[in-house]
Amino acid sequence: MANYIQLHKKHFNFKTFVQNALQEDVGDGDHSALATVPASHKGKCRLIVKEDGIIAGVEAAREIFKIVDPKFKFTELIKDGSNVKVGDIAFLVEGNSQKLLTTERLVLNVMQRMSAIATKTNYLQGLCKGTKTKVIDTRKTTPNFRFFEKWAVVIGGGANHRFGLYDMIMIKDNHIDFAGGIIEALDATHAYLKKTKRKLPIEVETRTIDDVKLLLKKGGFQRIMLDNYNIADTKKAVKLINGAFEVESSGGITEKTIAAYAKCGVDFISVGALTHHVKSLDLSLKAVK
Repeated sequence: MANYIQLHKKHFNFKTFVQNALQEDVGDGDHSALATVPASHKGKCRLIVKEDGIIAGVEAAREIFKIVDPKFKFTELIKDGSNVKVGDIAFLVEGNSQKLLTTERLVLNVMQRMSAIATKTNYLQGLCKGTKTKVIDTRKTTPNFRFFEKWAVVIGGGANHRFGLYDMIMIKDNHIDFAGGIIEALDATHAYLKKTKRKLPIEVETRTIDDVKLLLKKGGFQRIMLDNYNIADTKKAVKLINGAFEVESSGGITEKTIAAYAKCGVDFISVGALTHHVKSLDLSLKAVK
């Protein structure tokens, strides 16, 4: 999973994130730690799981501690993506006690949210078992925290949709309406790509079966989105497309309905709630006495 950092390093600077997050939290000093613990004191902490789920963010924690102080000794006990239960110890970290205290909340904030997203993703992907459907995320993420939220989706067994506006052209309803129609929007897209000499995958959102039929005649894209389709129309659309293009279902799909949509034969189901509607998994970083 550490490769995820390398994969996205062009668009996400881990060190800058840590520096900004600590500046927000620490300001002109962690006066609680400075007041109570001698500067030379060495200590050890352990990450304790306080709620069952999927652990995510162990590699992120390792990286955060390394950035704060390269002298920290980090010992991983449980890998990202593992099922954990109350009382499990995910890792040990030891080093300067003041710095451990200052870094504690940042690590927990990252890991608790990542673990919640991984747990939710794992659960929804499990509901699609027996089908080819992959659960994917959306751009409905927390500003400046997208990297960790999308990383958590992958750790949980799902996959990422486009990472941002820059790595895929996604022609949605508003683009279509502003462009004057679905074919007009697609033609304008190809003209833009030719003019700018860019090679980007194209996904087109459809709202009706008639939209699907228009696209199938036109071609020139990689994926069709079926937005807010019911089960019957999803089956109809998948049959029409017949494997010619990737198919994504989206819009209001919940844990109660996701299995039925997966059984329609779609390649992807995007779920915004993966990243915008989760409750953090309870974790704690405690000193080892």
